[in-house]
Amino acid sequence: MPTLTPAPHISALDEQRAFKLAQDGDAHALDVLAQRFMPLARSVASRYGRNGEPLDDLVQVASVGLIKAIKRFDPDRGLAFSSFAVPTMAGELRRHFRDRGWAVRPPRGLQEAAMHVMKVTEELTRRLGRPPTIRQIGQALEMTDEQVLEARSALNGLTAMSFEAPRTVGEDEGETLGSTLGGEDPAFARAEARATVDHLSRALTPREREAVKLRFDDDLTQQEIGDIMGVSQMQISRILRGALQKLSAEAKAPAA
Repeated sequence: MPTLTPAPHISALDEQRAFKLAQDGDAHALDVLAQRFMPLARSVASRYGRNGEPLDDLVQVASVGLIKAIKRFDPDRGLAFSSFAVPTMAGELRRHFRDRGWAVRPPRGLQEAAMHVMKVTEELTRRLGRPPTIRQIGQALEMTDEQVLEARSALNGLTAMSFEAPRTVGEDEGETLGSTLGGEDPAFARAEARATVDHLSRALTPREREAVKLRFDDDLTQQEIGDIMGVSQMQISRILRGALQKLSAEAKAPAA
């Protein structure tokens, strides 16, 4: 079998034969074509580089699309390979962002809309020489302004900012985003506990509520409580024991 000219200096005849061989499972022919068109894959990948992922990772994704295009391309149709391969690689990159690139994953339909908006925005920017308006994007996709804005907002989910990133650049540069986040406030737990106790205390008599408050809120001894309420320490012990039993039963009772 005749040898193939090394890429990227492959001739048109070699290129056509290489496609046939690659589609028949010839690994060498596939490698020659992949090298030949790798600059095209890098060019397509670079269009998506601003979305926050390393360019090398995007080139790998575009390369997957390139291999698929090589295996599916029919040179006998007279179509330029680049015209066939670019949409295939772009589709692979959009799938990458849709399926694996979301830091916050929106609903599938919104993901699809966001990818369409991103693609059309790029196309209109190249055609107009400036970023398109919301209305121009909407007209191209037959979407309302609100739908375009929602899809563009969803694109923010493609990347996530680290909590270790600086909050500002300048004199407070050492402060990170994470340092601005609030912590767990113990007052919430205390307020929730107080609301629970107030609810359960409905089962107690006024005398029992007073004894419980003096013992657990004011942290008095049973003798001190007895002196305040004018009863013995033993009676306070019985009052508290009965009150705690009532509270326990109320807590276990099914909600009304």
